[in-house]
Amino acid sequence: MKFVALTGRTVAFLVAPEGAEQAELTGSWQAVAEAGGTPRLVSTRPGRVQAFRYLDRADTFPVDDVVGVVRPADYDALILPGGVANPDLLRLHRAAVSFVHELSAAGRPVAVICHGAWTLIEADAVRGRTLTSWPSIRTDLVNAGAYWVDEPVHVCRDGPGVLVSARRPADLPAFTETLVTEFAHARPAAGPHPPWPVAHEAAPSRHAAPEEVSRESGGPAPG
Repeated sequence: MKFVALTGRTVAFLVAPEGAEQAELTGSWQAVAEAGGTPRLVSTRPGRVQAFRYLDRADTFPVDDVVGVVRPADYDALILPGGVANPDLLRLHRAAVSFVHELSAAGRPVAVICHGAWTLIEADAVRGRTLTSWPSIRTDLVNAGAYWVDEPVHVCRDGPGVLVSARRPADLPAFTETLVTEFAHARPAAGPHPPWPVAHEAAPSRHAAPEEVSRESGGPAPG
């Protein structure tokens, strides 16, 4: 299978200092890196973030950029991993919410999985959009003006920029393949869309089980 490269694209992964679901972070990170993109871990404070496997502590990862210090305009796309505590903490942080709102309103492509849509709700970035999520936040999305669907991955183009969403870690293979394709075809932050190259070899570990994704398979290095 051919994958359109993300060469020259900088992708922000926004997570709270703790609570992000590790498989959703590292699985998406690996997909972006293997497609030639530059993933950057963005959080609300410097240092390291604590990821989780459901309710258990997993690995920690170094923060690259801090919201409120970096410019949203410097990123070509945004990925919001889930985990219950992660988006709940982000939506209480004014700079994090502003970061998401600015990227979404500017038409940057956004990909969100599981509970990550809570942050989009706080940033007023789901009104009139169609997306999927972890089933328990369906009512929250509908009350915020979104249309909810029960699909492994959904692509919505009814807004400033494309919105890719998925329900849970089990949807990661479809989610990562879709977000790479959609991000590659979106207009880059730097200007007009150039003819992006095509990678002729498929990433061999793209469809690894979420539990097996680690720094050896392309995720940010844990500590």
